[in-house]
Amino acid sequence: MGEYISIVIPTFNRRATLEKVLPSLCNQSLSCDAYEILLVDSGSTDGTDELIKGLSIPNIRFFVQENKGRSGARNKGVKEAKGELVVFTDADIIADENLLSAHLALQRKYPGSALVGCEIQVNNLEEYKSVKRGQQQRRTLHRDNRKRLSWLYFLTGNVCVPREKLIEVGIFDENFTGYGHEDLELGYRLEKAGVPIRYNPDAVNYHWHPVGFDEQENKMRLAGISTVRFFRKHNDWDIRLKLGMTPLSLGIHSMLSPQGTVMRYCRKNKDRVHLCREIVLQYSYLCGIKDALSGVSL
Repeated sequence: MGEYISIVIPTFNRRATLEKVLPSLCNQSLSCDAYEILLVDSGSTDGTDELIKGLSIPNIRFFVQENKGRSGARNKGVKEAKGELVVFTDADIIADENLLSAHLALQRKYPGSALVGCEIQVNNLEEYKSVKRGQQQRRTLHRDNRKRLSWLYFLTGNVCVPREKLIEVGIFDENFTGYGHEDLELGYRLEKAGVPIRYNPDAVNYHWHPVGFDEQENKMRLAGISTVRFFRKHNDWDIRLKLGMTPLSLGIHSMLSPQGTVMRYCRKNKDRVHLCREIVLQYSYLCGIKDALSGVSL
């Protein structure tokens, strides 16, 4: 197995975060001649190209193409990649200095696996610095001793996959043009093709993207639309069960009115009561599912 790594990053108008993200990828414990950075820009208008020129990163390759969504941008990166291993991350995710070396170490132990790293959520740079110094508790999705994951956790903010495996299953489906599930759907195909999905707690990065509630609610609705697209492509009830597209959840949704007592109470208290916040978000998600099932997606 070769050991050259290609880091693929899709971007669109993310200059402000890239100013921190790209230096973190240059400051890896691996030598810079052991990896390349492929930044695929979907037509940014915020001066991203000027930033790249000013940073003078020796191992970066910068591509600009029409906006085909994150799937199209990542596919461009995979096709252009020179590495035997592809690491996916995003334009708002700061890499730990041992991110690549940790992924490489576990790939050597389990060659041919898809590795999902540890993605830590931070709201701002101050929190990032505090968490990195160990002064604040890390917010992670998995326990450190977890070994195997299902496709449900194939999240491409921190994933390492042999390039040949990506090519074999057909890389990302570019029909997923809206928000959500293009990564889970690829993980589903990798799992079905016999590629083990392992958790790598030592491969750490920091997701720096605080999302306002209105944006989060809209993303949940769009994710619901993508859930229907995902299910219709594969017609597998495992997808419905794991993504909450069940008769029970849809039935409960039907009993709730957006202007009813429950939803009005939850919206009023969403910033104070976590359960209220989750109910509103899940309601929006199921609205997206129902819109897609009825043919309304916009």
